[in-house]
Amino acid sequence: MKVLLHCCCGPCLGGSFPILEKKIGSGNAAVFWENPNIHPYVEYIQRLNSFLKLSDALGLKVFKGDADYGLNRFLANLRGVYDERRCETCYSMRFEAVAKAAIIHGFEAISTTLFISPYQNHDLLKEIGEKTAQKHGLKLCYVDFRPGFKNTYDVIRENDLYKQKYCGCIFSEYDRFKNDKKLKNPFKEPESS
Repeated sequence: MKVLLHCCCGPCLGGSFPILEKKIGSGNAAVFWENPNIHPYVEYIQRLNSFLKLSDALGLKVFKGDADYGLNRFLANLRGVYDERRCETCYSMRFEAVAKAAIIHGFEAISTTLFISPYQNHDLLKEIGEKTAQKHGLKLCYVDFRPGFKNTYDVIRENDLYKQKYCGCIFSEYDRFKNDKKLKNPFKEPESS
């Protein structure tokens, strides 16, 4: 089975790809980049460069979707929904993009490095991946990459890759930092008597 693997960053690629190759065999996968959710622009470029650096080091064939910074597109797709349904929108956008690229480039199946994260909603991610694959006449190559998550730290060190600190979207950035004591909003602090 030929699989087009959607990638969110270099470290997740490094932890996922060896597991994927064990499942489908060496030389049967290529990688794909389209991540309109990643914010801010500097974060987007750092993750893209990290992905490209590791793809090159591994000798992988890289395909790209809409590689422009996609914040406007991501926010437009949310249609004012900023709660936990934002992840559903994000997953759908990225699976749609990789599925369309898979068809164009002759792949039979799609997958994503998002399956490596212990912080993602795997049930929802798998459900959206299966629906999207079926809609486009493809298969979802589901692999629970989470056992490779701890290896991402070695991949980062060995390849001098950028290490992100949150999922990628503007909302996950806020969730990541909102309780950081160094970043407290002084107007939100209780007044002392």
